[in-house]
Amino acid sequence: MGIKNLFQVINEHCPSAVKTGEIKGQFGRKVAIDASMSIYSFLIAVRSEGQQLMSDTGETTSHLMGMFYRTLRVVDNGIKPVYVFDGAPPKLKSGELAKRFQRKTEAHEQHDEAKETGTAEEVEKFSRRTVRVTREHNAECQRLLKLMGVPYIIAPTEAEAQCAVLARAGKVYAAASEDMDTLTFNSPVLLRHLTFSEQRKEPIQEIHLDKVLEGLEMDREQFIDLCILLGCDYLDPIKGIGATTALKLIREHKNLDGVVKFFETSQKYSLPEDWPYQDARLLFLEPDVRPADHPDCDFKWDAPDVDGLIKFLVEEKGFSEDRVRNGAQRLQKNLKSAQQSRLEGFFKPVPKTAEEQASLKRKHEQALEEKKKKQKQAAKEKKDAKSKPRGTA
Repeated sequence: MGIKNLFQVINEHCPSAVKTGEIKGQFGRKVAIDASMSIYSFLIAVRSEGQQLMSDTGETTSHLMGMFYRTLRVVDNGIKPVYVFDGAPPKLKSGELAKRFQRKTEAHEQHDEAKETGTAEEVEKFSRRTVRVTREHNAECQRLLKLMGVPYIIAPTEAEAQCAVLARAGKVYAAASEDMDTLTFNSPVLLRHLTFSEQRKEPIQEIHLDKVLEGLEMDREQFIDLCILLGCDYLDPIKGIGATTALKLIREHKNLDGVVKFFETSQKYSLPEDWPYQDARLLFLEPDVRPADHPDCDFKWDAPDVDGLIKFLVEEKGFSEDRVRNGAQRLQKNLKSAQQSRLEGFFKPVPKTAEEQASLKRKHEQALEEKKKKQKQAAKEKKDAKSKPRGTA
């Protein structure tokens, strides 16, 4: 799920944080891609007549088709991808995962019923809801990437968090995912729609975290608290809290601790019975990740194993041999060729010091106080004006 309505908040309050452009605008960059999210989207999108693609033996191949051809598109545009796979989910996520499993079970039942009595549209709708990325899907995609010469990493827990580590350390330019919580995990740049098909003609969204924090006038901890309040994978949502209200509450009460205190006396809002927001905050602040200098994060791009690709994709999975050979040639040409460096590589932005961040926070709090004073003064003047008899100056 990621963070509910976060893109809407960013687009409305700090539009300068979002750049849109074509995929070729990312030429010459290394990018860490959230593999698990990509595979899920391939299983939903790469279909024929509403059904997932299958080999002659009845095995699903949508994930492999998507991984092979969408990665080729990325590489053709001068981007060097490294894929990051999810590890074990954090314990706090078990509630959300249980709900997803329940929804999938219900969708399976509705799908079976729709096949008996429903329209083709209903069958396809429920079919998409039953999609689940399995260990087999992950293992097959990892085998494919190795044969393609494209590096991958298995994260200890959340792939987005590990992508953010690589981007923050400068090992890649950005983290690519559809999940907005990649920003909550402190990725300096998030790319969305990178592994979408060319036919969808979706522009690449490039979201810059420093501009988001600046536009929202928040430090990182306040931003994390806002994301939790908007709705994340770790906690139940709070009834009646939408994007506008969440932003207003964090601005008024400074952080989630203040918001929770306010809820305790509020007649309008009530917290779910079990709502360990401090634990959720810690998972964003200190996720279980491998540091960027860990051996697992030392990745390189190799020449593709053409014979291995033919054996796997053509002989085992029934792909077209001509297409696979053509794809391997494109990989050899693009991954081996020395790519020209982008100018930005020579001028890396200097991160703000703790003192600068504290100063920014103080200025933000002072601005809020001034705003409140002005509002109180305006309200007082309005009240005084109403209480004066008519005709008096």
